[in-house]
Amino acid sequence: MDRRSALSLLCLTALFGLSAPAARAEDALDAIMARKVIRIAIPTDYPPYGFVGPDLKPQGLDISMAELIGQKMGVKVDLVPVSSANRIPYLQTGKVDLVISTLGKNAEREKVLDFSYAYAPFYQAVFGGKGVAVKGPGDMVGHSVAVTRGAMEDQELEKVTPQGVIVKRYEDNAATAAAYVAGQTELVAISSAAAGTIMMKNPATNTEFKFLIKESPCFIGLSKGEEKLKAKVNDIILAAKKDGTIDAMSKKWLGREAGELPQ
Repeated sequence: MDRRSALSLLCLTALFGLSAPAARAEDALDAIMARKVIRIAIPTDYPPYGFVGPDLKPQGLDISMAELIGQKMGVKVDLVPVSSANRIPYLQTGKVDLVISTLGKNAEREKVLDFSYAYAPFYQAVFGGKGVAVKGPGDMVGHSVAVTRGAMEDQELEKVTPQGVIVKRYEDNAATAAAYVAGQTELVAISSAAAGTIMMKNPATNTEFKFLIKESPCFIGLSKGEEKLKAKVNDIILAAKKDGTIDAMSKKWLGREAGELPQ
């Protein structure tokens, strides 16, 4: 081999040596299947989407979704507790493969991560006891409703509330929920997460979904460019929508079927 050929071979070797690890790093799905473990960021402080149960194990809607993905992929699920502040950095630094933590999609987040199809509803709505016949804003006339002053629910409720509705405003979500549970109002305008907590901790209230105020569904977050993994996750979500699994999970944890969710 002459000097020029040897130099060319050396350059090609260096090129492939540099490019091969990058290709492997980009293929998260192959890495997951090779180690037979998928690392998923989940909340443990936001019931009913994610919280620590009496057995000290995480449970909730997001945990159910994480376990479904692991089951369908045939791999073990490593649940990684995160907060709202660190869930995206954990994904960006490779500590997790997916984020399933009540993650909403917006233009700013789409610059730094990719999103699956929506897997669960997250919404603000009016809730009340089963004996209160309310199916829309007009039905609230003559009834009382608790809401947190200045919150999104307050702003959205004001747009649709007719005259004759008794609106009682409280200073924070805890006070709003407490007033409703104590029977100070017949209805409460609150997030699906907070309503789920009321249902779970206060079953005697017979609280149920009445009508929607604003929809903001949850998506699964993935690192940019992981197209194979995203396609696999989306296939699982679509199948779970079709066979009723997602509706059943939503009904269990939020008191309402997921219904139509965006892709």
